[in-house]
Amino acid sequence: MIPAISLLLFSGSADAQERLPKVVESVNGKLVEATDPNGPLPEDGQPAKRKTVIPSTPEDIIQEMGYFLLPFVIASIISMWFIIERLVILRSGRVIPRHFVSRFLKLLKDGKLNARSALKLCEENPSPIASVFAHGVRKWGKPSVEVEQAIIDGGERQLSQLRKHLRVINGVATVAPLMGLLGTVIGMIQAFNEIANSSAMGKAEELAVGIAMALLTTAFGLGIAIPSLIMYMYLAGRVDGLVMEMDQNAQDLVHLISAEGLAANAASRKTATVPTPKTKPDKTASPT
Repeated sequence: MIPAISLLLFSGSADAQERLPKVVESVNGKLVEATDPNGPLPEDGQPAKRKTVIPSTPEDIIQEMGYFLLPFVIASIISMWFIIERLVILRSGRVIPRHFVSRFLKLLKDGKLNARSALKLCEENPSPIASVFAHGVRKWGKPSVEVEQAIIDGGERQLSQLRKHLRVINGVATVAPLMGLLGTVIGMIQAFNEIANSSAMGKAEELAVGIAMALLTTAFGLGIAIPSLIMYMYLAGRVDGLVMEMDQNAQDLVHLISAEGLAANAASRKTATVPTPKTKPDKTASPT
């Protein structure tokens, strides 16, 4: 897909160059199209159409590049595969299902869950945030420092899973331009060797075709690297945002299940359930 974009961009630029107005010259006071002074005129006397020696269509580019195109196709497939995979995995509803989080924290705040039932709810939910909660619930009633450490340990494991394959995308974005540069160097060497070993010494067309084909590999490398780098930055930022949200929810959990949090919640619930004493009328007061 990415090489196809590069092919379309290059072919479009080449077609645009062909559509540019040709150089004109004055002949007997009239402006006419300039022709190649070294090229012969056809029998009808009209200027011959200039032949394009540099490939300008995707089919011609693929045919001319040959096996040089294979590494770029493989790199683009790898990049697109893992980009799509990460886009599916890093959906917000999959990593942090808000319905589960809000319901779970509300049940804890209302005192309707104990350690066993809370752990069961976390284990039944396959989301990463539920796995982080489970690490904290296993330290139910412990000091807040121990609960936080357990949550940090579980969060690091989930973070490594969220960042999985991002290095591959970044690697493609880094290596693709280098492959293009290597192809350019090899193509330039071959172009100069062909010119040196042929009788076409001094013809600019031969050199132009060789250089153009050599630079195509750099164009393909950049065409793969730029989208891959953009998607890597987007996905890395998405992971950071999810981690921030998970950390906020984990802090709420610590305040509810740590020893200090349980004591504070019990005291608040006890205060809320104690009825306010009613004042009795003073029977000793004399009637008016």
